[in-house]
Amino acid sequence: MKALETRIPPLLLLLLFAAAMYGIATLKLARFHSGIFGLAVTAVLVGTGFVFCLLAVFQFRRAATTVNPTAPDKSTALITDGIFRISRNPMYVGFLAFLLAWGLYLSDGLALLLGLFFQPYLTAFQIVPEERALRKLFGDSYCTYLSNVRRWL
Repeated sequence: MKALETRIPPLLLLLLFAAAMYGIATLKLARFHSGIFGLAVTAVLVGTGFVFCLLAVFQFRRAATTVNPTAPDKSTALITDGIFRISRNPMYVGFLAFLLAWGLYLSDGLALLLGLFFQPYLTAFQIVPEERALRKLFGDSYCTYLSNVRRWL
């Protein structure tokens, strides 16, 4: 499965998962009514997702390092402050929040369940390869960061 590592950009993967979730929801096999509470949770998830993504992009730009997830070996800076003190992958946390919000908005249990599979897929085929590359680039500094900050939350 190494052939899949860092091949599908996470933003494209997000869109593919969202489309698949929509397709599953149209089957109406596991519909639920989330009401006003569901809408409120959806709004919180979307807002949280935007905050995590925007802060991560801002910090990547400020550090003048790559945002390109298909080339983690091109990183020029190890970012450990700001939102990166909360999660090693804040942009991906944001993407997962978007998918969970989308599943709630669609009001479909199977779509929501599919959205949850984004996390293990991204961990296996994007995050673990990124971690290997960053460990080679930044050595002990990165290993210390790994031991102090969680991968997701």
